[in-house]
Amino acid sequence: MPSSRRSRRRPYGEGHVPLDPDRLRALPRTETGPDGEDYTVRQVRGSEKSYRCPGCDQLIPPGTAHVVAWRTEHLLGQQAAMDDRRHWHRACWQARGRRRPVR
Repeated sequence: MPSSRRSRRRPYGEGHVPLDPDRLRALPRTETGPDGEDYTVRQVRGSEKSYRCPGCDQLIPPGTAHVVAWRTEHLLGQQAAMDDRRHWHRACWQARGRRRPVR
C-alpha cells in the first residue's frame, strides 16, 4: 500500500526542473588525442582568472568559455595528472591534431 505522505523533495503540483545542456557539457569526458593518449576533457563556462592557451600561446581572458584537458593516466599518479592540466581555447583544442602546442 502506498504511503499517504507526500514527498518533500518536490512539492506537489510543481513541474520538473528542465535539463540544462550547459551542465551536461561541463561533465568530464575522455577523448583520445592524435598522439594516441587518452585525455580527460571538461568544458568550463569561464573563470575569474586568465590562462595561457598552449595551442596558440594567447591569453584566455576571465569569463571566457574554454576547455580544460589533462592526461587520463600519468606516470606519477592521478594528482600529477591533475597538476599538469591545461586550459585551451575550444578551437585550439579541436585543431591540436593539425598543429603542435606552442608550449
